[in-house]
Amino acid sequence: MNALRKIATIAIAAGALGLSAPASAQLEVWKDYTPQETVVELTYVKVDEGQLDRYLEGLKQTWVRANEVSKRLGQISDYGIYTVPYGGNEVNLVLRINYPSMASLTADKARYDAFLSAWGKQNIDSSNKTVRELYNNIRKIKGTYILRELKMKLD
Repeated sequence: MNALRKIATIAIAAGALGLSAPASAQLEVWKDYTPQETVVELTYVKVDEGQLDRYLEGLKQTWVRANEVSKRLGQISDYGIYTVPYGGNEVNLVLRINYPSMASLTADKARYDAFLSAWGKQNIDSSNKTVRELYNNIRKIKGTYILRELKMKLD
């Protein structure tokens, strides 16, 4: 019993030491790391088995074309589609959109009007129909996350 108590005490002390190390770090924003202006939106998708090509064809006609319009207008800087070849099988596709800044995500009527003018009401209606009639039946959105990179400065 004494040996077990000593092991437990050592484990608790080691754990406390490990937890206290990050608390003693005193990094300073702008001095030690710089938050980047660009933000990235990642959407994690689980496409039903055997439906990936069908979903990708739909994305090509809707999401990809709409992102090309947004990119041409300067509303986004880039986008991408990624398959997940292995993992926990929670998701099998990731959609990425890079925005010039967090301000690009705020509601802006002029930006919306420019997109609507370039993409067209008919394309919006068609895309919405595709989402309702196809996407909602063959995929589930597992989460959407906004990321901002922190560039570490080396001494």
